[in-house]
Amino acid sequence: MRIVLVGPPGAGKGTQAAYLARNLSIPHISTGDLFRANISQGTDLGKQARAYMDAGRLVPDEVTIGMARDRMAQPDAAGGFLLDGFPRNVGQAEALDEMLRSESLKLDAVLDLEVPEDEVVKRIAGRRICRNDSAHVFHVTYNPPKAEGVCDACGGELYQRDDDTEETVRTRLEVYHTQTEPIIDYYRAQGLVVTISALGKVTDVTERAMEALEKSDEG
Repeated sequence: MRIVLVGPPGAGKGTQAAYLARNLSIPHISTGDLFRANISQGTDLGKQARAYMDAGRLVPDEVTIGMARDRMAQPDAAGGFLLDGFPRNVGQAEALDEMLRSESLKLDAVLDLEVPEDEVVKRIAGRRICRNDSAHVFHVTYNPPKAEGVCDACGGELYQRDDDTEETVRTRLEVYHTQTEPIIDYYRAQGLVVTISALGKVTDVTERAMEALEKSDEG
């Protein structure tokens, strides 16, 4: 299957993408991984991206599209892929359609993870990260540490990242509503959108997503 995963920040896209890609035996292609791989390997596109990022500017669509095109051309993506973070706007969605059309391919589904805005804020603003190891993540409501401000695993100090404050989260949501949400309408017009609730346990959301994708594939 060829799937695009969309949803607001805090919807759990990265987590769901990893589970779904494994279940469907297709590669998980995330924008973050594309950028990191191209920059670390020193590709032409990576150098272009780094120049924009170092200057504090947004990386142009054509650079992101170029990275996605190269990645989707790799052998492991021949039987399908799950895109996470791309396309980010309607222009990128149109470019993706054109790319696939040129190979006589098309998307099978666009999975829209739906989460109420207040829940997004609660999820992200409540996160606390260990200063010693960023893999140690807690949440003031859903996964609180035994002692406030102290990592259960190593005793390190827990802190809130600057981009996890409520104000920053609401700004990120505004960007999502303005730039990314319109692609849902774009794909809905093609009959590709499958919307599911991203509330509840991770495993429940994955199960919900798999069922919805199987139905869309049958349809």
